Amino acid sequence: MKSRIRVLVAKPGLDGHDQGAKVVVRALMDAGFEVIYSGLRQSPEAVARIALEEDVDVIGLSSMAGSHMQFCRRLRELLEENRLTGKLWIIGGNIPKRDAAELQKIGLHGIFPTGSQFEEITHFIKENVT
Repeated sequence: MKSRIRVLVAKPGLDGHDQGAKVVVRALMDAGFEVIYSGLRQSPEAVARIALEEDVDVIGLSSMAGSHMQFCRRLRELLEENRLTGKLWIIGGNIPKRDAAELQKIGLHGIFPTGSQFEEITHFIKENVT
């Protein structure tokens, strides 16, 4: 049995803004999670591979560049191919409210737009990792 919840935080696509992701990574670590940070400009294939290799409990995306819909659609396919659909999947960042319903249909469990509180994110993870 794992001692700590393992969280992957990834930066999708050409998104070069990672200050917010790094702050969230630190908050997750402070909350007791083991965090794997992918770094910038990850492809859906890379995120799925890292999630599989690292045996994470949570796949978290941090998106500021607006390419999250296409990225999440492709990542969903890869998660299904790799039998990773049982992982908690969340996204945060510059996520317009109009995209929330579609992201949930794609399979995301939690959506945390810019300004979300760290406690809200950590509580959601703790309550939903099975």
